Amino acid sequence: MPTLDLTASSVEITRAICDIPSVSDDETPLADAIEAAVSGYSHLEVIRDGDTIVARTSLGRSRRVVIAGHIDTVPINDNLPTRDVEIDGEAFLWGRGTVDMKAGVAVQLKLAVELTEPPVDITWMWYDHEEVDSALNGLGRLARNHPDLFVGDFAILGEPSNGEVEGGCNGTLRALVRTTGVRAHSARSWIGENAIHKAAPVLARLAEYRAREIEVEGLVYREGLNAVRITGGVAGNVIPDACEVEVNYRFAPSRDAAAAERVVRDVFTGFDVEIVDVAVGARPGLDAALAREFVAAVGATPQPKYGWTDVARFSALGIPAVNYGPGDPHLAHHDQERVPLAQIESVERGLRSWLTGS
Repeated sequence: MPTLDLTASSVEITRAICDIPSVSDDETPLADAIEAAVSGYSHLEVIRDGDTIVARTSLGRSRRVVIAGHIDTVPINDNLPTRDVEIDGEAFLWGRGTVDMKAGVAVQLKLAVELTEPPVDITWMWYDHEEVDSALNGLGRLARNHPDLFVGDFAILGEPSNGEVEGGCNGTLRALVRTTGVRAHSARSWIGENAIHKAAPVLARLAEYRAREIEVEGLVYREGLNAVRITGGVAGNVIPDACEVEVNYRFAPSRDAAAAERVVRDVFTGFDVEIVDVAVGARPGLDAALAREFVAAVGATPQPKYGWTDVARFSALGIPAVNYGPGDPHLAHHDQERVPLAQIESVERGLRSWLTGS
């Protein structure tokens, strides 16, 4: 079984956990290594649910913070093992998972075992299956199986944020916009009705759509509505009788699911629209006392999170949450995924400063 040395630097811990492959559905070896590494510390109670590991303090503090990170990655594409690279004089660790989001997990692991007397109680969570269907998400499963673990006054998710604080997150909705026609031989196309041609107005409305910017609690979230897939066609000599355009709507956290659905249905008035998936966003939560203290301690200027993250799960449970982790989110899932070593160290310093009051 792979082993982890949590006395090493956060950079070296990042390297070690990245070099234990943990593509979604294959997290067990890394989960085993994490469980073994954090067990045996007298200040931590360790709980396991599937391939999710929880380590928490119970020091009787008046406030509790939840700090979480997922341990799975998207599939590897010749980008492991990790290696050191230098670009324009800056040192990076290159490889799958370095950005999304094992550098953040490495910082959390190091601090979890070192901070034995934090001023707040801390629940550390390292969970599985974030990169796949939401129904499999380890954080969601943990909330269902152990709701008592989700008691907290503030939460931090170590998603890549370039070492900055990103409050809340946008929501996301997927819909299918369908057109129908009549099949015919393509040599006599006038006999049929081409469903693909009928989808042209759908694409035109998408092309004409202008993303809105919506301010929520002082942060400006940028929305987006885009086609992400189109299907249709029967054979090379048949006029198609069906076409389907899948669209993705990213919406500000001021909207609930019903409001987001109304926006999409209004854009595609006159078409058959089916909502197939929706996940609401999370408000910034920066007005919470612990959030204000955290932002001040790390010296950050909060930014909005445009993508959906699991901060929304905490927000839904009434726990204000932010994203804070090393790595450029633009490089998440990229074949050239790489994290600046300086950002790993900076995030560690920021969290340590806040959690020790020094």
